[in-house]
Order: sequence, then structure tokens, then C-alpha cells
Amino acid sequence: MNPMNLLQLQQRFQIFQQEHPKIIAFFKAIGNDSMKEGTIIAVKVTTPDGKEIESNIKITANDITTFQQLMEIAKNR
Repeated sequence: MNPMNLLQLQQRFQIFQQEHPKIIAFFKAIGNDSMKEGTIIAVKVTTPDGKEIESNIKITANDITTFQQLMEIAKNR
């Protein structure tokens, strides 16, 4: 991967964190106790015109590794 792309991604992630500070706190809160293989994360999106889209994922061992790496990036920024 291009190092410049990684730098841009890190910058975008910092902006995202600044604009949505509760999301990192949310993942920290569920991180230790709830992030276990088999846990289901459900997401619901409501557009400005009221359309609702829902989905969910069942957490795998690979997902846990990814979330841990993302949390390390957030912690070390």
C-alpha cells in the first residue's frame, strides 16, 4: 500500500474521531467484554428522507483482530 494513502487514511480517521467522539468510546466500552467471536453487531441507518437500512454481522476471530488494530491506531494517533 502506498505510504501516502496510509497517511491520508490516518488524517481522515483523525477527522472522523473529532467529528464523532462517541464512536471510539463506544468501541472501547464493548471492546473488552462484548467483542467475542459470535457477538452480533447490528447497524441501522436512517437517511434524511426517512429511508431505513439495517444490517448486522456476526463477529469472527478475524474481525476481532481488525478491531484491535484499529483501536491501536486510534490510541497511538
